[in-house]
Amino acid sequence: MSALLDWLADLSLDSPTAMMSLLVFLAAATLAFGVMATLHVRGAVKRRAADVAVGGPERADDKRSLRYASRKAAAKLIDYTTRHYTGGDSGDKRQLRQRLLQAGFLDAHAVAYFFIGRIAAALVLAGLGFFFAPILIDGPDGMVWLCAWIAGLLGYFLPNVYVSRRIAARQVEHRTGFPDFMDLLVVCADAGLSMEAALDRVGRELTDSYPSLSANIYMTTLEMRAGRTLSEALEHFGDRLGLEEARSFATLLQQSEELGSSLTEALRVYSDDMRHKRMSRAEEKAYSLPARLSVPLMMCIFPVILIVIMLPVYVRFKMNAY
Repeated sequence: MSALLDWLADLSLDSPTAMMSLLVFLAAATLAFGVMATLHVRGAVKRRAADVAVGGPERADDKRSLRYASRKAAAKLIDYTTRHYTGGDSGDKRQLRQRLLQAGFLDAHAVAYFFIGRIAAALVLAGLGFFFAPILIDGPDGMVWLCAWIAGLLGYFLPNVYVSRRIAARQVEHRTGFPDFMDLLVVCADAGLSMEAALDRVGRELTDSYPSLSANIYMTTLEMRAGRTLSEALEHFGDRLGLEEARSFATLLQQSEELGSSLTEALRVYSDDMRHKRMSRAEEKAYSLPARLSVPLMMCIFPVILIVIMLPVYVRFKMNAY
């Protein structure tokens, strides 16, 4: 290596032209090898993408692999659950689908996922209860089975509790942002925009403040572009929000369209009503605050005050007694 470096140094000193030619050759060779490597990688990626597009997921993975078998088993389980447990239009199933929509689960197999998750949570918690009950509780075997049964029952109802809490959190956001949605809709209507354009504009404006409400508004605009009427799209919008204000808003627009009244005036009146309702809810919470504070006062503060007042009297009485 040292001899090669000495030769290059002698060459550079003897013939600068030869050294420049050598450097140009090395640069061209490096560039050529880089271009060839890039083309080779891109060709390999294109071939793999073509295999996936032509053959689908079944051809992309080996059918003998554990990943392929797990995916097929999960697909069969979801299809079986969807076919046997979510079919039909009974009241309970329709209500469950409505609750999942209000919670933000818009997948077509959301009900199947809910049933699978509930059974899996029950089995997992029952197994954990059966395993940890002998360690934490000293008792007969019947107590261990009782703990496992209680843990399984808790796991069975845990997804329902999660969905309920998610619905409550989203409804708080929707109820808080609905007056702002109405105010912006009035502004867009005064500017001369159509209802579809106004919904699209308002949905984009509320993305940062109320993301869930903005997503539902965007879905409403997509339904209108897909061919549904304004009344049907707003009716589905109210069902997804789960608010009586949204359903009243859909009814208001439907009646205004049928009667031929001014849509801008109807929106302005309804916006004022929503603003007054929000102020009324805030005043109601403020007025209910003293009643809510009475229990902490009686449980925590009044005993301390009573001890502070009576303790000197008790000490003086004891001192005089002796």
